[in-house]
Amino acid sequence: MPGVKNISPYFMNILIENQDTLEYLMPTGTWTKNPLAGKGFPTSRMALRAAKLEAIGTFNIVCHIPSTNQFVNLDHGRGRGQTPAVAE
Repeated sequence: MPGVKNISPYFMNILIENQDTLEYLMPTGTWTKNPLAGKGFPTSRMALRAAKLEAIGTFNIVCHIPSTNQFVNLDHGRGRGQTPAVAE
């Protein structure tokens, strides 16, 4: 289309954010401060389901808009909690 610039292949990313650390879940299952490296979900509902299975406490489902680096909170909840430490 004339006049439309393609600034990014992704208009927005739906991410799982650890509320305590403000880090984003990556596809590898680890966490990062970089929202561009976070695992994107097609819908907030899918992100919410996945977050509830993670071994984290409270979380946010956020929409990240890379072109402006803006965040929009979509939902929140609680995961399975931290994995308990094994007593020796």
